[in-house]
Amino acid sequence: MKHFNVTVLILLFLGLFTNTATAQQDAQFTQYMYNTMSINPAYAGSRDVLSFLGLYRTQWVGLDGAPRTFTVSGHSPLGENMGIGINVTNDEIFISKETYFDIDFSYAINFADDRKLAFGLKGGGHLLNIDSNLANEGPYNPGDGSAEIFIDNKFSPQFGAGVYYYTNKFYAGFSVPNILETEHFDESSNSNSNAIAKERVNYYLMTGYTFDLSDNVLFKPSVLGKIVEGSPLQIDLSANFLFYEKFTIGAAYRWSAAFSGMVGFQVTDQIMLGFAYDQETTDLARYNNGSYEFFLRFELFNNSDRILSPRFF
Repeated sequence: MKHFNVTVLILLFLGLFTNTATAQQDAQFTQYMYNTMSINPAYAGSRDVLSFLGLYRTQWVGLDGAPRTFTVSGHSPLGENMGIGINVTNDEIFISKETYFDIDFSYAINFADDRKLAFGLKGGGHLLNIDSNLANEGPYNPGDGSAEIFIDNKFSPQFGAGVYYYTNKFYAGFSVPNILETEHFDESSNSNSNAIAKERVNYYLMTGYTFDLSDNVLFKPSVLGKIVEGSPLQIDLSANFLFYEKFTIGAAYRWSAAFSGMVGFQVTDQIMLGFAYDQETTDLARYNNGSYEFFLRFELFNNSDRILSPRFF
């Protein structure tokens, strides 16, 4: 079964390991609504508190070499109109390892009725490591140097931007986390004529609204769309219910890809825990046991007034 798992992974990511330029997508998250800053720098500082988040995702459990992603971030307001944040993400897929790190800045324009329009900039770097020697089985022949692929923590700069409009009930945002395209070449090869990996621009569009179903029940549907050149359009539809400002339960659908279930618990005013499970709707579902996500959010409040009516996003 292990041999079959490795073969499946090689076929899935063959575009990354062959001598043709391919489109690389950013890491995906089912609980993106709690990790918005990783894709939109304009979100930095929008919660009006010092907020820290750690999120771990293990995808396609049971499939050797399947994606594993860990991200940590923190953001805070700076005065009345500015925000700052930092984000680090590590993404491992089969023979590749990627690390993203960036600093975000935002500036918000205030309107009546607590409406805000924020603009954000993101700057940082990306490290890519690819080593085909990690593949002990499959189409690679370790004895054949021409079949090996090697990139040793190649650095490339990152620069992105975003806009984020929000009220106490509604939000909408558009962002491009990295507008720079970088080609990566096999460092073990004497020829750099063909790129084996190329970072493409990822475009994100998101929106959501919170409905008051009763004094103690809130309902928030949301949509996230992602467009990458050379890849299919990705649309995530989600719906969450918040009960008594403590317990969250919801479901999501990633178009033509997976169904998801989500739960969250506000342990204290400062600490929230969350969990999500994805079940594939593609043929890949036969070869794995689903995907899992866990997150922990910790927030420090400046004063008690900020926690009386917590936003659902």
